Amino acid sequence: MTWNNWIRQAHRWLSIIFTITVIANFAAMAMGEPPAWLVYAPLPPLFLMLFSGLYMFALPYVAGRRGGRRTVGQE
Repeated sequence: MTWNNWIRQAHRWLSIIFTITVIANFAAMAMGEPPAWLVYAPLPPLFLMLFSGLYMFALPYVAGRRGGRRTVGQE
């Protein structure tokens, strides 16, 4: 598995973990005051998704500057 594929796969799994922690948060809030650890549980996967998402966002632009694909009109 290449580095890019590994980051994409990690981003997918982090999004699943983030979604589960958010659902658990809402369920706990429906029952009363949730514990602090549950309130802050979505933050670590969210920050990791921020970095992996920014990496995947910038990847096409960086690859274009390295001499990757050329767009129409470039000589």
